[in-house]
Amino acid sequence: MNSTSFLRTTVASIALCALAPAVSSCTSSAAPASEANSSESIAPLFDRTISAVKDNLHKRMEVGVPVPQPVDAGGGYTHEQHKQNAKTIYEAGMLFELTGDERYRDFAASVLLDYAAMYPALGLHPQQKEQTPGRLFWQSLNEAMWLVYAVQGYDAIRADLDPDTGSRIETGVLRPMAKFLSEGQPATFNKIHNHGTWAVAAVGLTGYALDEDAWVKQALLGLDESGDAGFLRQLDELFSPDGYYAEGPYYQRFALMPFILFAQAVEENEPERQIFDYRDGILQKAVYATIQQSYAGRFFPINDAIREKGLNTAELRYALAILYDLNGDPTLLDVVKLQGNVVPTPEGRKLARDLAAGMAAPFEFESLLLRDGPAGDQGALAVLRSSSAKDAAAVVFKPTSQGLGHGHFDRLGILYYDNGHEVVADYGAARFLNVEPKNGGHYLPENTSWAKQSIAHNVLVVDQQSQFGADWKVAQEFAPQVLAFQSDGEIQLTAATLDTAYDGVSLQRLVAMVPRPSGGEYVIDVMRARSDEAHSYDLPVHFKGQLIETGFELDHATTQLTPFGTDNGYQHLWQRATSQPLETVSNLSWLIDDKFYTLTFFANAPVTAYLTQLGANDPNDNLRREQALVLRLENENADFVSVYERHGRYDNDEEVTVFSGSSVASISQTAAGDVAVYTIIAETGERTQVLWADNPAPDASHSITLDGQPISWTGPVTVIQQDN
Repeated sequence: MNSTSFLRTTVASIALCALAPAVSSCTSSAAPASEANSSESIAPLFDRTISAVKDNLHKRMEVGVPVPQPVDAGGGYTHEQHKQNAKTIYEAGMLFELTGDERYRDFAASVLLDYAAMYPALGLHPQQKEQTPGRLFWQSLNEAMWLVYAVQGYDAIRADLDPDTGSRIETGVLRPMAKFLSEGQPATFNKIHNHGTWAVAAVGLTGYALDEDAWVKQALLGLDESGDAGFLRQLDELFSPDGYYAEGPYYQRFALMPFILFAQAVEENEPERQIFDYRDGILQKAVYATIQQSYAGRFFPINDAIREKGLNTAELRYALAILYDLNGDPTLLDVVKLQGNVVPTPEGRKLARDLAAGMAAPFEFESLLLRDGPAGDQGALAVLRSSSAKDAAAVVFKPTSQGLGHGHFDRLGILYYDNGHEVVADYGAARFLNVEPKNGGHYLPENTSWAKQSIAHNVLVVDQQSQFGADWKVAQEFAPQVLAFQSDGEIQLTAATLDTAYDGVSLQRLVAMVPRPSGGEYVIDVMRARSDEAHSYDLPVHFKGQLIETGFELDHATTQLTPFGTDNGYQHLWQRATSQPLETVSNLSWLIDDKFYTLTFFANAPVTAYLTQLGANDPNDNLRREQALVLRLENENADFVSVYERHGRYDNDEEVTVFSGSSVASISQTAAGDVAVYTIIAETGERTQVLWADNPAPDASHSITLDGQPISWTGPVTVIQQDN
């Protein structure tokens, strides 16, 4: 292992290594000093980044930096101040590297010395969080994040400090914090989880900075250096072969920073490991997969996701810069344009320079199947897109694994986007991140009682119970089986089955995107349940926008609302309206921005439709007031066929409204031998048929005669389209 400092100190790198994001950030891409000095004309976006960092740091230097005794939980004053202080140490150290101005060195050292004086006397935080308390913060995760920033700032000034000052900082805070995060919390350090990733990155970076080879080995291989835990095992276990992260896109974004930053340190100090080629380039795949799991700049809000998080996050900005420095892919520059920002690092400067030079190429948002599980055999996340345009129609289908403790009980759920908007949405997490009055910024109780429950998602609910009894440890043992994925040609489809969410019930779902006769596309959703006993089946549709009309009569609650149920999330829904049992094709239309959407649906037995609104049993106003249509059917087997379409326009400026309603004339269900046939006929006479065989084998061949014509295919499902 190369034990040299992870920030190079040549003249060229001093000019370019300003605000390096990680150990060993300077690479062969560094430009000569003469080029760095003309950054205003070459990379103005980078120049603005450096100026903003200086301006903000100077303000803090003028007023001083408090280092308070830890008191508050997440979002409280002391919590937020310590978070900010870590970034202050980092920024001051990096500006010292850039400018040689001793004021920055002395400022970083003074803050570190304050921590060195306080940290040894700290016990566990007074607001201990569950099983992972910290000392400076209420959870050790925040402690690890603090150290990732602070050790980089320290490394930037270390060589220029007098020995006594350096020794006081190291013995007072850096070394004891690294030991606390490793030996002091072995369960977290060895955990295959994002908390473990931050811990090993913090200790590994500190090991490189302080020439502690043993700490680096523990970070890479686990505390006992056996390889059963640590950074490499996390790369093996947390990512699928396609780069999908076990906890979903929100936590994939969060974990990217420690993964990428520590990998960059490994690459600089131990290039023989070829860490960015590990597992067929799994880290590079993970960055691309993170980008693909977004729509209109926001990540798909599945699992415990804060819905506002998107592509312009610090974690992804660092990852893009480092990845572009590795592979020079010009499509990554297109994502940087969407972000409108770069990180203040050498790699960020390279991004800004090449972007200004017009080197960007379009990033293609694709229809794709991201397999889940270390071997890619624990389900998948499927994405269907009508085109690569940022406002194109997109459907997200979730036959993934549970997603550990952050997973929701919504296997086989869907999300639908179009025209730059959510059309059928997922709630995400019930949390106000770092908003102290809202449960200290932690997950709200309603995250368990609502957001994780199956009824909160667009997935079939059996007997008003959540999947797997809402026990994530049980759910983690089972994964859906992907039956089909087809993204080439005009018809795209995906399908999966899950037999373990409810005793004695097999859940099956197919989602397809097919051309609509008058332009655009139909999104066809076939949700099925198979059982030997009668059950109550609820299919919720959490739609956005303003309800325009329903094709069926509703009895509205106009004077008093009652909850839709008593538990499993139902207690949080107000029952606003109820239909009589519907035995024919029905529809519902709503408006989003300037477009109308219509859902046309059919079932194999009478369906009662309910309109609901979120907010019941919510005395603290923790839940958003959102709406849903819930379709209820009671039978042994359930077959729901839903067709979504966009149509018309609503122009406020010109006062023009075009509302055509559903273009679906009929939906029916028949059988041809062991094949179920779902037929959708448009008003133009064009018909789309979903064929679903009883045999789920992916290599099984099927042949039937349909409307007098022979049809053959391989696999359990197919979709065909015929004109009139």
